[in-house]
Amino acid sequence: MSDLNKIALKILSNGKGILAADESNATMTKRLEAVNINSTPESRLAFRETLFSSENMKECIGGVILYDETINQVSNSGQKIPEMILASGSVPGIKVDTGAKNLANSFEEKITEGLDDLRYRLKKYYELGARFTKWRAVYNINNKYPSKLAVHSNAHALARYSALVQECGMVPIVEPEVLMDGDHSADICLIKTSEVIQKCFEELILHKIDLKGLILKPNMILDGKNSKNKISNEEVSFKTLECLKRSVPSEVPGIAFLSGGQSELEAAENLNLISQNNNTNFIMTFSYGRALQQSALKTWSKDIKNIKETQKIFNHRAKMCSLASQGKWSKELESK
Repeated sequence: MSDLNKIALKILSNGKGILAADESNATMTKRLEAVNINSTPESRLAFRETLFSSENMKECIGGVILYDETINQVSNSGQKIPEMILASGSVPGIKVDTGAKNLANSFEEKITEGLDDLRYRLKKYYELGARFTKWRAVYNINNKYPSKLAVHSNAHALARYSALVQECGMVPIVEPEVLMDGDHSADICLIKTSEVIQKCFEELILHKIDLKGLILKPNMILDGKNSKNKISNEEVSFKTLECLKRSVPSEVPGIAFLSGGQSELEAAENLNLISQNNNTNFIMTFSYGRALQQSALKTWSKDIKNIKETQKIFNHRAKMCSLASQGKWSKELESK
């Protein structure tokens, strides 16, 4: 077993998943201001530190994706943030892309940037304690999109990113997100997502990536959020598994789904059914941001000094997601 494979399995195994706490300062500001909290480096740290020091970090969270600001911060207890995460038994990770920009010659689509100085930044993040990374590519769906240009360009960038990350001794999370925006059907989502993931792995293999030392972070197969015909949660699970079986090489150790605009309950229920119906060798788990944090943030915003109540809410969500990754979740458990 390679060192990269060991890191990937540590993050994904034993009912654990990933806490995506890598919101940019601009995104985190929007979320804090939506609950009437002034966004400062101190307030952003205070909320995240509350989550990182929660009890169920130990049992339910195998990895935490950080933002550049956060990985360089020191907690109120004097611990560096990566040290705090390590102390919970979780692996510190870091978002390394610099965001999605307009794709030249297809301006309604995006290309993710950040390759230029990536080798230098990776060395710095490794020294700070990161052992895995994340790079997100985004794809629109409509009659014209995603175009071959967007599919090929983003796959190439994801592969180049992954090669540099593995060169530095870290595990890359490959996140090709086909967005829920639009009125497309789940069948169209299945076709487009399969095309995107297949092209990613073509490029990853071309760039000699150790597939046992990466984690795929895809969207589930869902109807567009403006679609009039919604498929059942059971159908979501079958179509998602169909996509993965046709698109992902068997060497990949695990799949950590993004929540992609689903509610906390939807994200848990769909993951639970995917896990129950899983007839692959892939570990199925979560890499959730809002679907782990939103209720905790609302509670925290009412009284930022009431850390215990915020942690209680986060512990519950982390436990529900962990159970869902094992196919052991139920709606009844949500109210306990």
